[in-house]
Amino acid sequence: MGARTDMKEYALICKALSDNNRLQIMEMLSEGEKCGCRILEKFNITQPTLSHHMRILCESSLVEIRKDGKRCYYSLNKQTLEEFDQFISRLCTDK
Repeated sequence: MGARTDMKEYALICKALSDNNRLQIMEMLSEGEKCGCRILEKFNITQPTLSHHMRILCESSLVEIRKDGKRCYYSLNKQTLEEFDQFISRLCTDK
């Protein structure tokens, strides 16, 4: 993967994290996998709005989805978070 591809991926992550609701969803998922219906209970938003937020989080590879029948379960993609953490660490390193 080239540096330009990485930068595009990091930009998608930053965009995904730029929303307060999505940050709160990420915090909820840090406690473990959650059903979409459980996430929705914590917010004053509609199901289509939640789907929009989850699509953005999944497209940025921050969140993984597991379908079980009609239910969707979401969890953090730890590999993406570790790679993004390394990127941020490189930005903060004295040169």
